Amino acid sequence: MRIVRVSLPVPLPQLFDYTSEDATEGDVGRCVRVPFGRGEKSGVIVAIADDSAIEAARLKAVRHVQREVAPLPRDWLELVAFVARYYHAPLGEVIALALPPGLRRADAVSDREADPLLDVGDAGRAALAVPRRPSRALALLRDLVALGVVRHSVVRALPSGDALADALRRGWIVPVRRTNPADAAGELPQLTAEQGAAIDAVLAAGPGFVPWLLQGVTGSGKTEVYLRLAARTLEAGRQVLMLVPEIALTPQLEARVAGRFPSATVISLHSGLAPGARSRGFVQALEGRADIVLGTRLAVFAALPRLGLILVDEEHDASYKQQEGVRYSARDVAVWRARQRDVPIVLGSATPSLESWQHVRVGRYRGLRLSVRAVASTLPAVRRIDTRRARLDEGLSPALQAAIGERLERGEQSLVFINRRGYAPVLSCPSCSWVSPCPHCSANLVVHLADRRLRCHHCGCDSAIPRVCPVCGNQDIQPFGRGTQRIEARLVELFPDARVLRVDRDSARTRKQWEAMLATIAAGEADILVGTQMMAKGHDFPRLTLVGVVGADASLHAADFRAPERLFQQLMQVGGRAGRAHLPGEVLIQTEYPEHPLYRCLVRHDFDAFAARALDERRQAGFPPFTHQAMLRADAPALDDAMKFLAHARRLAQDSAPEGLQVFDVVPMRMTRLARRERAQLLVEAGERALLQEFVGRWICVLRAQRLPRDLRWQLDVDPLEV
Repeated sequence: MRIVRVSLPVPLPQLFDYTSEDATEGDVGRCVRVPFGRGEKSGVIVAIADDSAIEAARLKAVRHVQREVAPLPRDWLELVAFVARYYHAPLGEVIALALPPGLRRADAVSDREADPLLDVGDAGRAALAVPRRPSRALALLRDLVALGVVRHSVVRALPSGDALADALRRGWIVPVRRTNPADAAGELPQLTAEQGAAIDAVLAAGPGFVPWLLQGVTGSGKTEVYLRLAARTLEAGRQVLMLVPEIALTPQLEARVAGRFPSATVISLHSGLAPGARSRGFVQALEGRADIVLGTRLAVFAALPRLGLILVDEEHDASYKQQEGVRYSARDVAVWRARQRDVPIVLGSATPSLESWQHVRVGRYRGLRLSVRAVASTLPAVRRIDTRRARLDEGLSPALQAAIGERLERGEQSLVFINRRGYAPVLSCPSCSWVSPCPHCSANLVVHLADRRLRCHHCGCDSAIPRVCPVCGNQDIQPFGRGTQRIEARLVELFPDARVLRVDRDSARTRKQWEAMLATIAAGEADILVGTQMMAKGHDFPRLTLVGVVGADASLHAADFRAPERLFQQLMQVGGRAGRAHLPGEVLIQTEYPEHPLYRCLVRHDFDAFAARALDERRQAGFPPFTHQAMLRADAPALDDAMKFLAHARRLAQDSAPEGLQVFDVVPMRMTRLARRERAQLLVEAGERALLQEFVGRWICVLRAQRLPRDLRWQLDVDPLEV
């Protein structure tokens, strides 16, 4: 009888022992189902032992071992163990986060039940595997015939429909491992001298671990560098992991990667996939049958036995940091994984994070530069519009309106960027100064005039717009401020013959809606776009030549020390959408502070000057990356309970704090109330990462032993992005 040591998704930093009659060392890394309490839980075997500290009579037996799928390899177990150790999270919770639902439940998710049914096209092209679902398989076969992919003799009827696209989206079609994965389709674009130099530098450094920061202006062809490096990796028989910050960025990139490598097995992994599709993709990667894994932050946990290269696009993006549960940074985990597997990693961005930029300055990373655009001859001209001297019409200056009109006359597209969705940020009463508060959060309800609703963008609270002020009964209540809907409405009035399209989370709630919008824009069927940060990165529209920015000043004086960095990155990214082809681009920024240093650097497209200045300010203030931080947060129905717990945690910290570690005061969070819970935080900081990690490890052990007030929750955030 062997002892099976299992990691379970519970908030306890320990493993659990069970018995198994047939377990072997080869079962380490397999998913299992075991009895737990009065029920059952799924976990992963992390070790096999001959004895246990628990009495044999008390040990329960494993109920099921998932042997239909290859076990998770040792390096994968080391990866999740590192994440648990660095972010001070229970190993079982990290594993539950990293595994797709099917594997996590120890279900049989191997795609071996899907038989190779058809060869698609001529020799050397892809093969498809179709699950044995008669109705779906028949509809799919008919569409394959209709598309000319399969000879007509296969099926007699040729119906119309979108069964093929539906099957692809739902994961019913599973690619089978193919030969020659690096065969490129079509003629490759001509490289610029800088692109060629960047590729040569990475290849010359060899296959071992080297972290590269590819800093390239918008439109400079960073993606082409990624693809050339990926091709060389595939030629060597290795796998490529490519991370992107958001699901919304995957459709265009998926299409480009699939088009470049038609014979490769390209797998997408992100939370928007159906559970079955995500599980099958993970298994294909695990078993070495996926050549390229493309996905968002959770894809960093894909098991890749032949890993040869990691690519992280838009490495500065805050979306790489998980803000709930296990608060890990996929970018940082990717760098650790590259070191662990001894493979190169390329972090790309037009506006790198200040941490990565500083790593290049001190020699931890190697820098690569793309300073010119690959297609367009010049970067877009950036002009500041002083709104102190301009009369705004619903937030739009005369200069911006005139510029939009010029583009309409030339048949070009314009984008008005405002990072606030809804019609207006608040409904207010001019008589008694009432504003529309969220009953559950320290925030206001946003006016959505199109469907006459007030909504909280934090907790989702939704109510009808009142007809009168609920305090004084005044009927003249008005929306105050502007959002995308209000700008859209005014642009429709100003340019009645133009096709105005709003692009935000309200208009593109699903991936299908988002892809339809992208197709509309690319086809030139929209003249004026009104968009939020969804439009700021990763998109290439040749006829888009004007970007107008509304409401950027709010971030200049925010309490968060990272706000200026995020604003500069956002404005450079959204401005980079203009003039990416052969038409010249222009960016107009409406501001009351035209001489602010941030805007002066933006006009010159001078990220280095901005970064150097920002880092000097952080060095003087003692902010990251010159210090290292961990944030302890607590929430409860009453703020007093959260504050008292954190005050107790602060006393415990001070009792054991080593020299060089600073424990700050307990304070309420900036948004104190969220979804009916009151929140507070406690920051600890040290000049050395190792010192902070060692202290936090001891501190967390003490905190886990404390008796907590009822309904109180606490979480630790290492390297927090929001302080």
